[in-house]
Amino acid sequence: MKIRQAGIDDAAACAAIYTPYVIETPITLEYDAPSVVEMARRIEAALATHDWIVVEDDDGTVFGYAYGGPYRGRAGFLYACEVSIYIDLNRHRTGAGKALYTTLFDRLAERGFKRAVAAVTMPNEPSVGIHTALGFEMVGVHQKIAWKFDRWVDMAYLQRDL
Repeated sequence: MKIRQAGIDDAAACAAIYTPYVIETPITLEYDAPSVVEMARRIEAALATHDWIVVEDDDGTVFGYAYGGPYRGRAGFLYACEVSIYIDLNRHRTGAGKALYTTLFDRLAERGFKRAVAAVTMPNEPSVGIHTALGFEMVGVHQKIAWKFDRWVDMAYLQRDL
């Protein structure tokens, strides 16, 4: 397993990992999976201000990614960032998530960020589990804040210091 900074050439792999989350789960609140072009734009935007990293197996196949981005759009949130992680649905519980997040947190801290926020649709015990195992604390839940698959979805917010 190797972790490295992503580039726009990783957009197809990241889109392929993300698409099942969009079309099969309420984990992400997008309704339509982003194209490879859109994923490349997202990677570029994250790299310009925060970070985006991927994990690949021994043959170079990317099977997960994590990124940081702005937390809200106001100047006062300058030192906070929102983080997300996605692992191929068939490759969970491999240690890749912990390795990705640990690397991402170090890289974001080096860039001067002080707090990381994760937004988790509920229920989602695996996501809450990895976040709390890595030092996040639950700071609140917005109840029935989002709509996907013809039902209301709660959104939990977790936070940790970097």
